[in-house]
Amino acid sequence: MDNPSQTPVPADRAPLGQRLFDNVFLLLGAGLLIMLLLYTGWGLWEITTLPVGELP
Repeated sequence: MDNPSQTPVPADRAPLGQRLFDNVFLLLGAGLLIMLLLYTGWGLWEITTLPVGELP
């Protein structure tokens, strides 16, 4: 008998991609980080590329 306690032993670990996608908090953090970076970057780009307005 190889396993005297009769507990199941996993043959191998899950692939890295599956472990990353199974981590809910990692997905939440990545989603928030990407959203913040994209929208903040887009807003800053719009502000810096606005033409100078002429006053009446």
